[in-house]
Amino acid sequence: MATTATTVYSYITKHPKVRAGKACIEGTRVAVADIVFLYRRGYTPERIQAEYPQLNLARVHAALSYYHARQDEIESELHEDESFTEELDRQWEEYVQRHGGHPPDEPAPEDQHIAKPVGWRPKE
Repeated sequence: MATTATTVYSYITKHPKVRAGKACIEGTRVAVADIVFLYRRGYTPERIQAEYPQLNLARVHAALSYYHARQDEIESELHEDESFTEELDRQWEEYVQRHGGHPPDEPAPEDQHIAKPVGWRPKE
């Protein structure tokens, strides 16, 4: 039996197999939390739309409207994402320290799950 997305707000849907059931913009994998993340950093709706050219402004505004109507839900998702990122950063820093500040080019099999942060550079 196929599972379909449930519309929870104008242009906003939830589907258990898309972004772990988070509120997303209809027909995309762009979560409301993704839009709010940029909005909090000072992006205007027009600039957010430029970052996600598959969206029109109505959908960006719908995501922001959903956020304002259900702030607790989206704040919780943003907090979970931030905690996950902090844990990845902690794992990377421990990995780097174990290798004297310069991780090897080829990680050992037990270390292949550790993600290198975007833009990371060794400390000089």
